[in-house]
Amino acid sequence: MKKTLLTTLFLCGSIGFSQNIALEEFATGFNQPTEIAHAGDARLFVTQQEGAIKIINADGSVNATSFLDISALTTGGGERGLLGLAFHPDYEDNGYFYINYTNLNGNTVVARYTRSTTDANVANAASAQILLTVTQPFSNHNGGGLRFGPDGYLYIGMGDGGSGGDPEGNGQNINTLLGKMLRIDVDGTDTYSIPEDNPFVGVDGADEIWATGLRNPWKFSFNRDNGDLWIADVGQNVLEEINRAAATEAGLNYGWRCFEGTEVYNSDGCSIIATYTEPVAEYDHSDNACSVTGGFVYTGSLYPQLEGKYIFADYCNNRIGITDTTGEITWTAPFNGSNFSTFGEDMDGELYVAARSQGIIYKITETTAATTLFSGISVRLYPNPAQNVLNIEAATALPFKVQIFDLSGKRLIQQDITAAQSSVNISGLSAGVYIAELQNGNETMRQKLMVQ
Repeated sequence: MKKTLLTTLFLCGSIGFSQNIALEEFATGFNQPTEIAHAGDARLFVTQQEGAIKIINADGSVNATSFLDISALTTGGGERGLLGLAFHPDYEDNGYFYINYTNLNGNTVVARYTRSTTDANVANAASAQILLTVTQPFSNHNGGGLRFGPDGYLYIGMGDGGSGGDPEGNGQNINTLLGKMLRIDVDGTDTYSIPEDNPFVGVDGADEIWATGLRNPWKFSFNRDNGDLWIADVGQNVLEEINRAAATEAGLNYGWRCFEGTEVYNSDGCSIIATYTEPVAEYDHSDNACSVTGGFVYTGSLYPQLEGKYIFADYCNNRIGITDTTGEITWTAPFNGSNFSTFGEDMDGELYVAARSQGIIYKITETTAATTLFSGISVRLYPNPAQNVLNIEAATALPFKVQIFDLSGKRLIQQDITAAQSSVNISGLSAGVYIAELQNGNETMRQKLMVQ
């Protein structure tokens, strides 16, 4: 088990105490990681920019043999290389997965591959089926993200073609795939077909387009609980933006290059009657920020304080941010030497983040179990995960009783809490998941507790 923890205070006034966001080292030895994905099982798959896909097993070990290596097909440098990976929803049966990379000419390629029929840890390198190639006029702003939506269609994030300021006006040009979110049906044909409810089917505009007005969507994801689409769009010079839409909202225009975030950037050719969708959240380049790295809405079960929160990062200042549908952003303090390049979600909804400069995949943990209970009074249990001792900090909800149960419901520890600062000896508990229950009169709060 990896023991390295990077911890930072997360100021969270709404619950009366600070949260501790920690990064637990999970796997190491990666070269410029660009994506983390799962295939419906306990493994994680990490794409490296130069073209290899590595497998991390549930225990954090990394397979020596790459799952796939397309280094002969791409040049990994700058914003080019192997950028995206998505597994078909029926991967267990059909073995299909999809990658997004820039080819030797610098153009975007979306291709389907198939896993080996004899070894689940290896892909069939000869199975490539190119679905889509998009010419890139410049070397940067290639997007690169791939995700299957809750509707079963494949979504593709495309940058505006690069340079700076979108000189070709691609973001607002509905006849190019650049600067767009694309949506295609990869079932039933050798390449793809167009979902009939795509917004430009039967009218002017490219049929593949789902949304317009993007500059460089560096990672997007779907909320597993409600299907909402979250897009992190890298800004120009001033603002980084995060967009959110319901899974059924087709044809949204996120504004680039007319707008950078909520600010006018270049109004030349912009419609006065068009409807532009403002970001749900944005931030400027103060505190050494420069480029948003999109993440996920937390839907796991280990850290209830993170439930429903969108977790992302800034590549340059090494801070992790949390927001929700209100758009208010809370930041951690900087982590050391990280350059967060991508996030990942495992089959259980737990989150991971890649530190590009270190070549490390970290698991995201939340080490303070604080919650509101006892008629609005907060109680803090920490750390979580815990080892040997569980600390309890309370305000005026005293006295109360704390009990710890295993997952079968067997009570293992019971203790009365009479002081604002108390601790419970848990050294007799084996590593695993438990339930901590606090009772004050007729009120009860239960909290998952991880013991290391």
